[in-house]
Amino acid sequence: MTLTSILSKLTLGAAILLLADSPSNFAQESHVDHLTGSSGSGKQLYRRYCVGCHGPQGDGNGENAQWIDPKPRDFTAATFKCRSTPTGTLPTDEDLDHAIQRGFVTTNMPSWNPLTPQQRADLVAYIKTFSARWASEKAGALIHVPPETAVTIQSVLHGRELFQKMECWKCHGPAGHGDGPSASTLTYSKDNPIRPYNFSTGSRFKCGETNGDLYRIFMTGVDGTPMPSFADVIQPNDAWDLVHFLRTLQALSTAESALWKKYAIEHAAEIKPIGPNAGGGR
Repeated sequence: MTLTSILSKLTLGAAILLLADSPSNFAQESHVDHLTGSSGSGKQLYRRYCVGCHGPQGDGNGENAQWIDPKPRDFTAATFKCRSTPTGTLPTDEDLDHAIQRGFVTTNMPSWNPLTPQQRADLVAYIKTFSARWASEKAGALIHVPPETAVTIQSVLHGRELFQKMECWKCHGPAGHGDGPSASTLTYSKDNPIRPYNFSTGSRFKCGETNGDLYRIFMTGVDGTPMPSFADVIQPNDAWDLVHFLRTLQALSTAESALWKKYAIEHAAEIKPIGPNAGGGR
């Protein structure tokens, strides 16, 4: 074998290894506020902070994944829970940045707020290289969040009726503790089990902490999970009423919970339990 052929084979082998190490053969950028993120810079950050859980190929099969529940996100599917875009569409770069910055409560995904905005933008760009969808598709149009309606006891009560009527309790439980009769049967991507959100846990929701964040979840759905979008089945005012009721399930001192506690004391005999035998739900 000649020196030329040996060098040629070594060069080819190095190229194959390089391609195998790369999740795709196209570069990506992100645009978060005024920053432009680079996938080249994001790759080093990913290897330092993310690879242990999400894996070298971004498929959620990092060396720590076997110990984690729920399992790390599989970036190759380009399916993301928290978005400001319609169900089934790609999130915006800002959505991914917010997820990195915020982290996810009740999971092993922490807040990466200590990273600089530029580092997060670079990470977003690299995460986008794991799926070819980013090369051919744009993020979905932003979901419109209308002005919030007034917080009244009528709004809370109507939200409670909707929680019953729409059978939200079957997954989230009558008290919103994530322990409904269907809870143990639910799965998400790759048939991994998933527990419905427990509204009594902390002050945050899965995708944020404000009433507007919760409203947006109703309209976008939580892709990759059993939580669907209600954009086509619920009117904006009804969605705000449901938001106001869900606020009463949290262990917080909110305007909604104050109204509900007062009403519950004064009308205890009239309040029907939520669940299979509740009837009207009020």
